[in-house]
Amino acid sequence: MTQLQIDGAHGEGGGQLVRTAVALAALTGKSIRIENIRARRDKPGLAAQHLTAVRAVATLCDADVSGLELRSQQIEFRPQALRGGEFCFDVGTAGSITLVLQAVLPALIAGREPAHVVVTGGTDVRWSPPVDYLREVMLPLIERMGPEVRLEVTRRGYYPRGGGEVAVSISPELLQPLQMADSGALQSLHARVHVSNLPLHIAERMRDSMTARLESVVEQAVEVEMLSFDREAAVGPGGAVVAWARTEHTVLGAGRVAERGIRAETLGDAVGRGLATDLAAGVTLDLHASDQLLVYFALARGPSVFTTHRLSSHAQTAMWLIEQFLPVQFEVRDTDELVTVTVQRQ
Repeated sequence: MTQLQIDGAHGEGGGQLVRTAVALAALTGKSIRIENIRARRDKPGLAAQHLTAVRAVATLCDADVSGLELRSQQIEFRPQALRGGEFCFDVGTAGSITLVLQAVLPALIAGREPAHVVVTGGTDVRWSPPVDYLREVMLPLIERMGPEVRLEVTRRGYYPRGGGEVAVSISPELLQPLQMADSGALQSLHARVHVSNLPLHIAERMRDSMTARLESVVEQAVEVEMLSFDREAAVGPGGAVVAWARTEHTVLGAGRVAERGIRAETLGDAVGRGLATDLAAGVTLDLHASDQLLVYFALARGPSVFTTHRLSSHAQTAMWLIEQFLPVQFEVRDTDELVTVTVQRQ
């Protein structure tokens, strides 16, 4: 079988390219060689969470993998048949659980066999979606395409220790397209704000600034769930604020993770402002969902349509990568206010 050559430095050139590439290899059965992995990063090559993601996908399809070591800039991935079952994956650090699941979920859904996956690592860490964004925004959108996906946060974990645990159960179905040319009427606004092993007032300040920003733009109250975890429910100190809006045709969301040196009010305001901007513009996918869902749209039987503010570098890279594996066409129409994307299998 011909081996597909992938330039890991193409476009955005980050870890998402690697995660998506091995997921696509697993679900298409194509062998790949990825070179120049994260070549333009300060610390090029594979980090711990990338290793876990590749190993996880390899386990799902009994792949033969070479070059898989810390800071490696080249790997070969030769998949076999995908399978369901029960799996456990440990990042071993505070590496992001949600980024590992970005690689695992498309492969498991394409495998068409029920599966249960437990991943340990960081639940809410910088440079990755908070786990509540995955649970309340991404998974409901995927479920609208047919599969049933349930996520349970067993334990929260943060930088630098990790130690969080998330369990996901998947009942695959053939993916159906999503037609989201407009968002439809706003139905409800929700938020989940949490802190672990930190004073509750930090969560309260995130909540207050988030709701103030949202409710100044949208004439609807935000239903907020406030959570405070102790040492039994969370490893280390941390927190996050995630808000989401359910509309007639979609789910929009925004989230930020608590960081040292950044005021709680700043984080909450950023989340409220981001979601309010999406609602005011009438987009059907927020910036993060618009790149993460592309692989699912490419697998669906029929054209999917969505609108967003702009195509991120992640999205543009994902489109290029998906076209290396699948007979799919991306049509992008850019107007002054929105970008409309149509994804169609050939």
